Amino acid sequence: MDAQGRGRADDIDPADQWVLNPSTGDYELRLPDSAPQSAVPGPRRAGTRAGTAAARTRPAPGREREVPATDVPGPRRRRGASEEPPPGRRRSRTKPGKSRAKKIVLWTGGSMAFVLVGVSAAAYLYLKHLEGNVNTTDVGSAGASSFSKDEAFNILIIGTDKRTGEGNEGYGDAGSVGHADTNILLHVAKDRSNATAMSIPRDLVVDIPDCETKQEDGSTKVVPGTQDQRFNTSLGQDGRDPGCTMRTVESVTGIPVDHFMMADFNAVKTLTTAVDGVKVCVTRAIDDKQSKLKLPEGESVVEGEQALAFVRTRHSFGNQGDLDRIKVQQQFLGSLIRKMASSDTLTNPSKLLALAEAATEALTVDTGIGKVSTLKDVALELKKVPTKNITFTTVPVQDNPAETVKATVVVDESRAPQVFQMIKNDISFTEVKQKEAKEKAAVAARLKGEKADASEVRVRILNGGAPGGSAQAQLNWLQLEAGVTKSENAGNSDATLARTTLEYAPEQADQARRLAAIMGLSGSAMKPGKSVTNAQGLPTMTLTLGEDFKGAGVKLNASSAATPNVEKSTADKVKCAG
Repeated sequence: MDAQGRGRADDIDPADQWVLNPSTGDYELRLPDSAPQSAVPGPRRAGTRAGTAAARTRPAPGREREVPATDVPGPRRRRGASEEPPPGRRRSRTKPGKSRAKKIVLWTGGSMAFVLVGVSAAAYLYLKHLEGNVNTTDVGSAGASSFSKDEAFNILIIGTDKRTGEGNEGYGDAGSVGHADTNILLHVAKDRSNATAMSIPRDLVVDIPDCETKQEDGSTKVVPGTQDQRFNTSLGQDGRDPGCTMRTVESVTGIPVDHFMMADFNAVKTLTTAVDGVKVCVTRAIDDKQSKLKLPEGESVVEGEQALAFVRTRHSFGNQGDLDRIKVQQQFLGSLIRKMASSDTLTNPSKLLALAEAATEALTVDTGIGKVSTLKDVALELKKVPTKNITFTTVPVQDNPAETVKATVVVDESRAPQVFQMIKNDISFTEVKQKEAKEKAAVAARLKGEKADASEVRVRILNGGAPGGSAQAQLNWLQLEAGVTKSENAGNSDATLARTTLEYAPEQADQARRLAAIMGLSGSAMKPGKSVTNAQGLPTMTLTLGEDFKGAGVKLNASSAATPNVEKSTADKVKCAG
């Protein structure tokens, strides 16, 4: 007869046979000490095998093992059984209600343990299933080896024109190797207060650098770089992989790219279907024969094939070029972000599961974020950014002057550098609430006290890591706009600094405080030391512009800066394409 049978025969509740051992924290099978030891195995102890424990606790032949009363509590009787305790034992003083409550807790706890184990196992298996959906590409040194939840990060989102997948063979060039058709560099700020999504036109003429690619057999192959090529050929052409596109972005913008996410036509169809469609708006009715897009004037909800047609169409908007299509794509992505972040999606388990399936099946990513757990971390960090502070913009460009018939564009060198620098320096394109810096009292005290007049501030400016020409640009601004006329350009510093610093002598503290106020320098950026002499032999402070320099006239403690004349929009606002 099994243990439960024996317990029931003695009118003992089976739940009472399992007792918490306080020394191990485990529940152990305990039966009445009156049972013959030859029929009752000793309790199993944590960390031992059953056979070993039984052998260790088995009594000598002809003797019963003595069990201290403090070790094995006596069994409680089932309801309706005799209330008389066994001979030699005192009647239990525990109230019946407590006994029943303990049984309920025990049985419920046991059931919950099985449920949790089952759920955990199912969740693990489902995560492994999702992980199997994701394709990964090893881009080597082109990207970061891992993802950090504590730093700003840049992800290059690539939409290819590869026609693989059901129903996609009829779109344009069915034999495309998969060029970089749609490209967005997504920068997420370190404090997660804002993000910038900068589109890169596929027809932008760039120099594509040499690119080391991983081959299927594990070897590497360097694809030679080419000059004056369309940006979209940085992927697919001559065997280039997404790492080549990442390297091209960094070469053009100076912005390091940490990771990439690549999707084909199916991604648009499956993601929009998973969230039951995305709301779009057009200023007039659309009937495009090429993309097969047909929409009435005003707002519509698109998903699947119609959503793909919306982001692919060029002949229905603006001047029918790629730049106008980029604006439409940005509006579409803003709407998709709003839908994914809505309570309708986040509180709907079936939608979330469908979204997880669609996203993982549609994506190819680098090995640094190839695990589903890491992709989940990326998504959670993105979720922290308010939609009103997600800015969409495009690399500032102008028509290619080398062409008579305008088909390509080049970087606008008068506007683009500041845009690139703002992203690189983690500056928002939207106004965000400035967080107060927490500085130690001694450091913060450097900002307190009298300030000299701007006209009395004497400073020399060095470039210690800022973009070329920054020292002269800041000098011009200080003299012409801020009234710091006793300033000079002293060239480049001997070392590169991550942060801008101001070194000054104690007697120049009032001048330092004035310049700190003008430039938005923190107390930690002010370095008490000694003065040097300027070109006229007069004592002067030294301002060294570091890699955090945000541009002439832009305060170092500013959460955002005035941008050049570039078009931009935010993810929280609905715009109608037209």
